Amino acid sequence: MMRADTVPTPVVLGIDDLRPLPRATRIARTSHEGIRLLEEYREGFVDELWLDHDLGGDDTVMPVVALLEKAAFDGRPFRIGTVFVHSANPVGAATVVRSLARWGYRVRRTTAQGRADE
Repeated sequence: MMRADTVPTPVVLGIDDLRPLPRATRIARTSHEGIRLLEEYREGFVDELWLDHDLGGDDTVMPVVALLEKAAFDGRPFRIGTVFVHSANPVGAATVVRSLARWGYRVRRTTAQGRADE
């Protein structure tokens, strides 16, 4: 049982093939793992979701983005405080930001260290 004065640990999920993402409570390294991770939190609240576009080889975060888009299209978007997109691929990052913002997710482009890109 949790004490009334205990603050719950924020849920910070990361999908990135290389970066350690020290603030993340859970990290997925592939899009497949990322989808499974998000499905685990489907009924809960994710404080922060950190996304890298390129996940090694031919893998990208776009299957994860498609899952988020479909959920919003179905009227049941994932409950996420902020999606942070941190990618060295500016075109890929812009695509992720544009796609998720279109569906009402609070999303911003940033660095893995948390600095906003301009």
